[in-house]
Amino acid sequence: MFRLTPLNILLLCLCMSLTGCGGSDGSQNTANNPVPSSPDSGNSNNGGTDNDAQNNNGGSIGDTPDDNTPLADQTFATPISTSRFLQQATFGTRPEDLASLTGKSASDWFTAQLKLPPSLIMPVVSEFTPPPTAEDDFNALYIESTSVAFWRNAIAGEDQLRQRMAFALSEILVVSNAGGEELTDIPEAVASYQDILIQHAFGNYRELLEAVTYSPAMGFYLTYMGNLKGDEVTGRMPDENYARELLQLFTVGVVALNPDGTPKRDQSGAVKELYTNQDITGLARVFTGLDMDYETSEETEVNEFALPMAVYPQNHSEQSKRFLGTTIAAGTGPKASVTQALDHIFAHPNVPPFVSKQLIQRLVMSNPSPDYVARVASAFSSGHATLPDGTTVGDGSRGDLTATLAAILFDSEARASAGVRGGKIREPILRFTQWARAFAIKNITPEYQEMLWDTRGAGMLGQHPYRSPSVFNFFRPGYTAPGSVSASNDLVAPELQITNASTITGYANFMTYYITGLQQEVDVEDLQAVYDEENIPLNAENAVESFLASYDAEQALAGDSDALINRLDLLLCAGQLSATSKQQIKQILQTVAQNDEAEPLRLVHLAILLVMTSPDYLVQK
Repeated sequence: MFRLTPLNILLLCLCMSLTGCGGSDGSQNTANNPVPSSPDSGNSNNGGTDNDAQNNNGGSIGDTPDDNTPLADQTFATPISTSRFLQQATFGTRPEDLASLTGKSASDWFTAQLKLPPSLIMPVVSEFTPPPTAEDDFNALYIESTSVAFWRNAIAGEDQLRQRMAFALSEILVVSNAGGEELTDIPEAVASYQDILIQHAFGNYRELLEAVTYSPAMGFYLTYMGNLKGDEVTGRMPDENYARELLQLFTVGVVALNPDGTPKRDQSGAVKELYTNQDITGLARVFTGLDMDYETSEETEVNEFALPMAVYPQNHSEQSKRFLGTTIAAGTGPKASVTQALDHIFAHPNVPPFVSKQLIQRLVMSNPSPDYVARVASAFSSGHATLPDGTTVGDGSRGDLTATLAAILFDSEARASAGVRGGKIREPILRFTQWARAFAIKNITPEYQEMLWDTRGAGMLGQHPYRSPSVFNFFRPGYTAPGSVSASNDLVAPELQITNASTITGYANFMTYYITGLQQEVDVEDLQAVYDEENIPLNAENAVESFLASYDAEQALAGDSDALINRLDLLLCAGQLSATSKQQIKQILQTVAQNDEAEPLRLVHLAILLVMTSPDYLVQK
């Protein structure tokens, strides 16, 4: 007799996933390989959307307005349209959100989110910081407290829009504590950086760039902390790392862009590169003389990694700094040099489309049409956007991120079902948070879940917040999988860069563990011994109840496969499960129920896993 064990559940899910890899409904399912070219790809794409595709509110993809005015406020008109919006704007849809928001104003929800106080990271780090009298100032939980805080805020934070925007920014302005040095051992470093992104998520991109520039985490990560002026005698040159990445990754990219994000080309069709190594050398002089603020740290007893870097004029280059067509005069001090440099870079015409397109990719779709990018870039430039109810958001200054975010989420292309060119691969992190929010997780206590302290392994999620392998994030915005359907259709699919045979099975295995509640089987005595050995001040008995899901509503539907699948489709897929996928899942559930006489809870576990490993789910449309 077939037994519904976790291993068999995993095998069934993998079969479901592999069955769907060739597409559903007889097609190759190019939506599984989403997206115009990224800022660093050099390819333009004017194909955009499928004009025959209808959005959830009855409008077609082709009904794209010429300005950045969003559609009428029908965003929350139906449960499906509500769920779809929340999957883009938050870390996952909750049943109570659908009940309270459907039929209401999405504009009101957006403005209410803007007013919520930020959920910050540093208080959680303080919660797990050993007292000064502790024999061992370091323990594993203290080191991993930034991850604990991220999962808490992502899953349970009320300020979902802010947290989601901060996470999107973290994948552009990358800092990582994966290196095993100070950024790993001193959690205040990355925690303070996380808080910079959270606090500036609705602010101004120019102000964010300044806060990032003075961040010790960024200074250490991109090696300009303690950067000394050049010395002609010894041949020492200022470190160029931050200067290069500030331009290439954080602001303007590599080639000149049109306002719609497509590369500018000359008469021969060649793109125009923006700068040379001489520009990088000149800009690098700006970022000399920045180092830890040891004096303030000593006076306030605040860890120096939690304070902005201070300037040390004696270490700052007195030479002129030439870059991007401007010159900062010789003898200009460090603060003035940084201000002038950031002002000049921020004023570059590439910044609005370059930043806007990447934010669209992180929140809505991998291959936005040039028109979509142009509309969002216009909101970035003007500092204004109009919500569906006519409310204007943004303070009117270039780089206003509230206006940019509103333009991204309420654009007609975002609200429509964008055909084969729309959508994006769901990041593994977002899949997990979506599950946790969809099923009323009890005891959101990641401190008891050592698996959540580092989910980078191929046998897990293959991704972890603020722990990318390099400043290029886990995936590049212009990545196209070689030989894939997306490549043949001139589409990019960034998240496929971390998708392979190991991560596919690892993700299924990871979700099996949590969906089926295997943490309840932990040996409390053994776990407590580990806690004691690693100086972790926790009671292992609490681990048994940590991250347990409530499936009461789903169990009530276990006897009706269609109803159960439809509920999961709404919560997890925003109604995008194909008829073929639904039928496949139904057949598996019915076969297992007949052969195994499985309890309702086990059928629910299997149904959730089948949905969350299906190709229809893995692509967010």
